[in-house]
Amino acid sequence: MPSLRLTVPLTLAALLAVACSGDEPTAQSDQAPKAGAEESAAPDPAGAASEPTAANTEAPSTHKEPEVSIPVPADVAAAPADATTTSSGLAYKVLKAGTGTEKPTARSKVTVHYSGWTTDGKMFDSSVTRGETISFPLNGVIPGWTEGVQLMVAGETTRFWIPAAMAYGERPRRPGAPAGMLVFDIELFEFTTPPPPPP
Repeated sequence: MPSLRLTVPLTLAALLAVACSGDEPTAQSDQAPKAGAEESAAPDPAGAASEPTAANTEAPSTHKEPEVSIPVPADVAAAPADATTTSSGLAYKVLKAGTGTEKPTARSKVTVHYSGWTTDGKMFDSSVTRGETISFPLNGVIPGWTEGVQLMVAGETTRFWIPAAMAYGERPRRPGAPAGMLVFDIELFEFTTPPPPPP
């Protein structure tokens, strides 16, 4: 689905490591989103592997904020009836509307706050409780994140129910990675999108 100064939290490291891994997916992604793979070497929606780049291997930048506690969502066990489900199986619900009009692409570098839970209500990672936002290339994380954050605008907070196949898998190979469907609350602060590569 990983403090952030000299060391990166386990789950976050897993999210970012997925883009640099040479492992072939087998049933689902070990860290951030990709359908149909146990672990995804490249978390793009199609599930194809990509070579590591400077953009998706650089250390994430962070911004320190006061620590807070986060309650477990009441709908953590399953997506509610009013959630929207994409063709990939990713479900989402906007919790707070954003103010932006543009949306990031898979090549964008995003700055977010996030909290993640397993369906039994256990929080496994949160930038909010650490008091640090995180910035990273969107094509350097699991498929569920790559697809989901592209649906957001700046200022928006959205809850995502990410199937195991788009997250870390039912039986993650990386120690400490959460298994099964995962629930993330993501707040998108800002993003930058590089110009397209020359033809």
